[in-house]
Amino acid sequence: MNDLNISLKLNGCCVSENQVTAANPGGEQVTELPVAIIGAGPVGLAAAAHLESREESFFLLEAGNQVGSNILSWGHVRLFSPWRYNIDKAASKLLDKHEWNQSDLDALPTGKELVEQYLHPLSNLPEIQPFIHLNTKVLSIGKKDTDKMKTANRDNVPFIIYAEKDGEFQTFEARAVLDATGTWGNPSPSNSNGIWVKDEIALKDQIFYGIPDILGKQKERYANKRVAVVGGGHSAINALLELATLKESYPETVIIWVMRRQKVQDAYGGEEKDALAARGALGSRIHQLVDANMITVETPFLIQYLKKSNRGIDMIGTQFGKQRTLSGIEEVIVNAGSRPDLAMISEIRTSIDSATESVEALSPLIDPNLHSCGTVRPHGEKELRQPEQNFYIVGAKSYGRAPTFLMATGYEQVRSITAHLSGDREAAEKVELDLPETGVCSVNLNSKNASEDSISCC
Repeated sequence: MNDLNISLKLNGCCVSENQVTAANPGGEQVTELPVAIIGAGPVGLAAAAHLESREESFFLLEAGNQVGSNILSWGHVRLFSPWRYNIDKAASKLLDKHEWNQSDLDALPTGKELVEQYLHPLSNLPEIQPFIHLNTKVLSIGKKDTDKMKTANRDNVPFIIYAEKDGEFQTFEARAVLDATGTWGNPSPSNSNGIWVKDEIALKDQIFYGIPDILGKQKERYANKRVAVVGGGHSAINALLELATLKESYPETVIIWVMRRQKVQDAYGGEEKDALAARGALGSRIHQLVDANMITVETPFLIQYLKKSNRGIDMIGTQFGKQRTLSGIEEVIVNAGSRPDLAMISEIRTSIDSATESVEALSPLIDPNLHSCGTVRPHGEKELRQPEQNFYIVGAKSYGRAPTFLMATGYEQVRSITAHLSGDREAAEKVELDLPETGVCSVNLNSKNASEDSISCC
């Protein structure tokens, strides 16, 4: 019997198109099925640790070839939330049982360190490792033999998960589902309308969505190029700071900062007045670079569309009510936020806010027009509950397009939900989130001493 069949036998869920589940052949005894976790990032693995601590069976499906795959795409970026806010309590207890060599709780990890020093050890524990299925992309989630329109007996049939594992179609059954797939791999486009257009899609080889490793493996891509960075948040500032450091060695590099803010000062934050010194230093550093004319700022610039020209990329937009074109751009880095992929849960009865695309009950708590990451109050199972019983969207995906999500918030979400699923109503209703009032967040502050000065904010 192969490893996949061993772990599925342990969990009692069905596997492939041609297999019939022994645990639930006719839809009865749903409560004996395991809980399905989709996504092996920090929140998904925390959910596994909490279920293990309550002796609840589970399995975890991950599209990537290793846990924390999305985080590794920005592995060079250093968080400015210290380790103490990045480690789930149940996961820590489980790791300690196996004599885990824990990092300094006050140190600031990079994304790569978060994966290598925390997520990998956690995923390799014997209590969790047999139940993780890598290279398993979930295609759709529904209720077994029950489409979205059917109500009768709906709560008493298992969830069915259609997936592709190593190119083969498979199905899994579960009594509950926690969707922790996040939003990182689903970016928003550069244009101010938020609508994907074919011209931008056609330029994909010259556009990077996210935080490229400008001072590392992607140095040659940006050195001595005319580069436009789109976005007014911390991810954009991260890219700008790395480009400025690159420019010290490659002086022909041209840096253009394109954003929608009314004035550039709005992006600097509190600087020396910031309660989080690292975040304040980030704003001060970018302020200095703009004042020194190391970076050309175009704001407010509302991008309408991008198109290829004989000089590179033309960025067509409006500025102060007039049309304007930024020409001759060779590379574009877009940090316009991310959005959830809701296609795979289209057969599930959900309550999603139409503006934020977050869990509906969370929307008034997390709307970035009203809240920063430090002002979002803790929440748990009650707020995350969906019309589909025992289905939950957790982690960054629960926040939809709002950029204010914190890892520690996700850990509290799954602590509450797993308590509820195990029947511990009292623990599910408690609030156990411990954060500084300013919140903790993430961006890279680069200088010649990058190892010491790399910081981050949400």
